[in-house]
Amino acid sequence: MAISIKAIEKGEPGVAGGGETKWYASANATGDININELSELIEMISTVSDIDISGVLKSFIKVVPRELAAGNIVRLGDLGYLRVSISSEGHDSEDEVGPNSVIGRRIIFTPGPELKKMLHNLEFKKINGEAS
Repeated sequence: MAISIKAIEKGEPGVAGGGETKWYASANATGDININELSELIEMISTVSDIDISGVLKSFIKVVPRELAAGNIVRLGDLGYLRVSISSEGHDSEDEVGPNSVIGRRIIFTPGPELKKMLHNLEFKKINGEAS
């Protein structure tokens, strides 16, 4: 299997009118997979039914946000981990820093050894045209 890439033209960031353009490789998704399909695939390599797997994955989706909101790092074994990251305004003194200083929030996923290995071993193939 290989990741499909296509050529896209981009201008220079921050330059009015785009400036000089260059061509870059862009990854092109060839499809997607949902929880039900994942459950069926996992069922094929385990002794657990797809209904049970689907139930666990749906519960996982409910539990993870709660744990992240509690300030916990959610470790997913060799898959990696999730954590909350924030950005804030700068202040002149430590005393001025508080909850109102937070101006951005996001979830960071850090891949574990299995995903890093997969990324290192990826193969690519160029496609032509307007694929999604």
